[in-house]
Amino acid sequence: MTHFFADDGEKIHVQVSGDGSPILMLHGWTASHREWLPFLDQLTPHHRVFRWDARGHGGHRLSQNTVPTVQRMAQDLRNLIDHYALDELVVVSHSMGALTLWQYIEQYGCRNLRKVTFIDQSPKLLTDDGWLNGIYGDFDRERSAAFLKHLDDDFAESVLRLGGMGLNHRARQKYQENSPGLEKARQWLREQDPVPLIACWESLAEADYRATLEKIDIPALLVYGGASNYYRSETAHYVKNRIAGAILRIYEDTDHSPHQWERDRFVRDLREFIDSP
Repeated sequence: MTHFFADDGEKIHVQVSGDGSPILMLHGWTASHREWLPFLDQLTPHHRVFRWDARGHGGHRLSQNTVPTVQRMAQDLRNLIDHYALDELVVVSHSMGALTLWQYIEQYGCRNLRKVTFIDQSPKLLTDDGWLNGIYGDFDRERSAAFLKHLDDDFAESVLRLGGMGLNHRARQKYQENSPGLEKARQWLREQDPVPLIACWESLAEADYRATLEKIDIPALLVYGGASNYYRSETAHYVKNRIAGAILRIYEDTDHSPHQWERDRFVRDLREFIDSP
């Protein structure tokens, strides 16, 4: 594990592996660079892979008072690109990582980027009368406020409940049965500092990148779970229809992490996308 310093002095941890053209992989909320570990063996022979722990994530305590908002993480991403002098960069982003990348594109455009991948994310998390493609299709400001209160009361359980009591029936069953994997995730979450993660969530919930999608003028691959915990298929098609030329792959019967459920397929799709003209 190495690191660089963001422009406010915060240490950002990064794992760098392999040789070749650069790929940057952005993990989801409450996760870490380890999310991408299963894909390294097939990527590192041909690519130099950068995997960061986003500010406030991965168990790294913050040294600065800067709140880890999505805007700040996009600036961290700019700092990372500048620090490693990256160009023609392929960025693979899941969940919060997709929001971070959309924020980056909103602030900086697509410069230094060659291709982008977005995994199972909506450009606007909160729903309202005119927008039903956010979380669950009915996660409005009132539900968001209740969720924030639950995060303050019991951070780990609230995070697990958000995914476990969503649209995916298998996830609901596992949550109700308290499966071994769920207990492992609960322990990980209990080891994290919830304060920066809650502040991060607040910024994600306020974000709206619907207009940003049309600014993406480079090739984009979209991978969505056919049985996502959070989003119906309409969300995937909304994103596809607003990014010119985007390629959409829906992995049927997979949840919010389709790349983890069908790892071989994901790597094949990703490599084909990266290597295509």
